[in-house]
Amino acid sequence: IILIVFIPILALEGIEGKMFKPMALTFMFAMIGVMILCLTYVPMLSSVFIKVKSDKLSFGDKLVARLEGWYEKLLVASLKRAKVVLATAAGLLGLAVLTYSSMGGEFIPTLDEGDIAFHVILKPGSSLSETIEATTKAEKIVKNQFPEVQDIMSRIGVAEVPTDPMPMDIADVFVILKPNSEWREGLTKAKLIEEMKEAVSIMPGINFEFSQPIEMRFNELITGVREDVAVKLFGEDLDVLADKAEEMGRLISQIDGVGDMKVESTQGLPQITIQYDRHKIAQHGLSIRAVNRMVESAFAGGKAGVIFEGEKRFDLVVRLASESRQSIDDIKNLYVNLDNNVQIPLRELADISYLPGPMQISRDNTQRRTYVGVNVRGRDVQSVVTDIQDKLKAEFTLPSGYYIEYGGAFENLQRATSRLKLVVPVSLALIFVLIFFALKSMKQTFMIYIAIPLAAIGGVFSLWLRDMPFSISAGVGFIVLFGVAVLNGLVLISGWNELKEEGVTNLNERIRLGAKRRIRPILLTALTDVLGFLPMAISSSAGAEVQQPLATVVIGGMITATLLTLIVLPILYRWMENSNPTLPKGALASVALVGVFVLPMSSFAQDNQPSQINSLDKAITIGLSNNGYVEAQRTNITLEEQGRKQAVNLGKTRVGLQYGQYNSYEDDFIFMVDQQMEFPTVYGKQKQLANSRVKGSEFQLAMTENELRRDIRLAWYELSYLRERKNLLLFEDTLFNKLVKASEIRYETK
Repeated sequence: IILIVFIPILALEGIEGKMFKPMALTFMFAMIGVMILCLTYVPMLSSVFIKVKSDKLSFGDKLVARLEGWYEKLLVASLKRAKVVLATAAGLLGLAVLTYSSMGGEFIPTLDEGDIAFHVILKPGSSLSETIEATTKAEKIVKNQFPEVQDIMSRIGVAEVPTDPMPMDIADVFVILKPNSEWREGLTKAKLIEEMKEAVSIMPGINFEFSQPIEMRFNELITGVREDVAVKLFGEDLDVLADKAEEMGRLISQIDGVGDMKVESTQGLPQITIQYDRHKIAQHGLSIRAVNRMVESAFAGGKAGVIFEGEKRFDLVVRLASESRQSIDDIKNLYVNLDNNVQIPLRELADISYLPGPMQISRDNTQRRTYVGVNVRGRDVQSVVTDIQDKLKAEFTLPSGYYIEYGGAFENLQRATSRLKLVVPVSLALIFVLIFFALKSMKQTFMIYIAIPLAAIGGVFSLWLRDMPFSISAGVGFIVLFGVAVLNGLVLISGWNELKEEGVTNLNERIRLGAKRRIRPILLTALTDVLGFLPMAISSSAGAEVQQPLATVVIGGMITATLLTLIVLPILYRWMENSNPTLPKGALASVALVGVFVLPMSSFAQDNQPSQINSLDKAITIGLSNNGYVEAQRTNITLEEQGRKQAVNLGKTRVGLQYGQYNSYEDDFIFMVDQQMEFPTVYGKQKQLANSRVKGSEFQLAMTENELRRDIRLAWYELSYLRERKNLLLFEDTLFNKLVKASEIRYETK
């Protein structure tokens, strides 16, 4: 069971897989070694060192005896008040469900790296000298006003070769802090960041984003953005994307928990724009192509011929001298040749000015996009994203063809939980099969599975008491907890079954003796886990933020699982063992809440997105495996095959024996054997009839499957047609919009 419990952890990928897979592999290999030793080494060693128990009780025996006495009184009282106990357990379970639903979630807890990193974001198109001046001023403010700072440095821009290119108007500032012992009394890192942000905010026209060095790079490498959450807006028109991103930024900034916010700059880069006056160009007998070629040749270079050097060939390119192409006035004063050998400056033919143009064009999966980046402070990522979604849904509208996706740490959380949502139920199903093979009772197997929600109660409440949101680390803790909790239930049920085989028929006596006999291993297992995970729960060293949720879940869950299992399970066992068990309302409510609770805990997130069927073959396979008509035809084939085995039936042979005075005064002895048989061809025909029925059932199954394949193909092609038609209509809508714009431009030029 323990080996199967850790299978979902091995299925994790990305950073969460690298963090938790070593733990899972270590535990699984250790369990394999333990099983081998328990079957070989431990029995041998026990025969050598274990001696006959003396009459004198040790301290451990006295302690366990006292615990057994206390537990026996509690067990008797619980059995008398079974309805109250079950109603209380159901109430705690319902309260845990409500607490879990409002807990929020995050990918992994934020690790304290010890240092601070923040972005200095200037206006788009700012020069390198302006960025150097701004970062130098920010460095002086932070260095002079905060004695906790040991060193500070800035990095401006990044080349295009690395994976994180950055323009010259953005700089990374790294703040190296002194040890915490040298900080001001009562000062925390969160408070220090707020003070730094307030101190540097006096610089006008500059935005700041505070994070940590590794966290900032990790977010960028995983999702392409440096913030915790990225609200990505996809579309085609850059102007619409920029306007809608600014509108999203204004709405998101009002949400509680948004620490730093950045709207990606896609516009604002000054560009020299030449807008031709077509009427004047036509009056002088020129064409747009000729003027464009002249401007291109003057400033970018134009091909004037070819130079040969042996077998080598080079293009001869001509352009203006460097001193004649330095400013916008050089373009305005560029002379254009007319057909009558007259020259006029370009400013007479066009309006030449600086206009803001696209600063950058970002893409995801070939789609244009912009984003609003958010750093979360004081709240969990899941709750902030939920509030953002509700806010945008209520107050934000998008044109046709534009849509929103959420990235960053929230994207990592969704990816990890979707994988756990698939593998955790499989793992729990395998555990269910193992327990059923061990107990050979479906009722007792379901009783043991009651330990899963009972254990989850303590895990949820322990997270709530420590003010921790749900995370992948806590999810791994629940996986570990479920396996150990089920194991304790199996130990208790096995003890009662052993007493039943030994002849203890009195049900209450069996429950009392079995529970007392098993309290020692159950408490030992629970205390071992609690004490083993306690250092992780109270640790404050580097990396403790990831360990604490896992340990907190296991400790809290083992406490409630042990207490409630020792109290609730005996009540359920007594009802199940009765000849006509009738569960009271409290038990029915408990079972209902179990079903409600196991589903969200197995998914480990509030993620209700259905899985997509991305191929026709997969759709047909799923349809054939889940269709009721196909299953009925398969069952019919099984019935006909059973009938074929009975096709040749000779009937029963009758054997008779008579003894007595039937024909004379002497005793007669008669032995008779009677066997009725049909003509041999009858049996052959019956066999052929049975075979024909089996073949007919097989043909009926094939016909049903073919009809189902036909229906699935028709539905699939219809859906594909509708999707393509939708895409075509959207494309036509885009063309019509462009046609409208072109018509407006044509109208304005006329």
